[in-house]
Amino acid sequence: MLDDLIFWALALLAVAGGVMVFRFDSMARATYALLTSLLCVGGEVLLLGLDYLGVVIVLMMTIEMAIMAVFMVMYMMNPAGLMPMTMLHNKRGSAVICAGVFAALAAGILLAPWPARRGKPSADPTMDLGLSLMGPQMLTMMTLGFSLFATIVATVVLATRRGRYDRFGDDLKARAADDPVRGGVGR
Repeated sequence: MLDDLIFWALALLAVAGGVMVFRFDSMARATYALLTSLLCVGGEVLLLGLDYLGVVIVLMMTIEMAIMAVFMVMYMMNPAGLMPMTMLHNKRGSAVICAGVFAALAAGILLAPWPARRGKPSADPTMDLGLSLMGPQMLTMMTLGFSLFATIVATVVLATRRGRYDRFGDDLKARAADDPVRGGVGR
C-alpha cells in the first residue's frame, strides 16, 4: 500500500515537473523543474528494486542539471537564465502533438496484452540488467569506465598550473604558502 502511494506521488510529481518545464518562462526554473521530474523517475526505478540503476539516474541527472545551470550562468545573455523567454514556437501545434502522443502511449499501456509472469524474480536484478544490456562486454565496459574516470582525474591534475609543491616549496616546509594568485587558501 505504501509503495503504491509513493509510486503515484512520484508519478504525478514527475508529470507535473515535465509540464512545468514548458510552462516556466526562464531557463533556470525550467532546469529545476526538469531535475525534479527526472529525480522522480529515478525514485520510480528505485521502487522497482533496481537500486543501482535508480541511484545512477539520480546522480547522473543531478550532475547534468548542475552543469547545465553553471553553463547558463556563464554563457547566457540573460543572467542565470532568469529573464522571461519562451521555448515554444508553435504552441498550438506542439500541444496537439503532445496530447496525441500521450493518448497513444496511454492507450498502448492500457490496451496491450501484457504477458503473465513466469518463474520467479531474479536474485540479483542489477547483475541481470547489466548482462542483458552489455552481454559479454560487461568487463570491457567496466574497464572503459575506470579508464575514462582516470583520464578525467589526470586531465584535471594536468590542467592546474600549480600544486602543493609550488605553494609550500619542494620539501613542503614553508611556513606560509607562496601563492602566485593572491586571495587563495594560503593568504
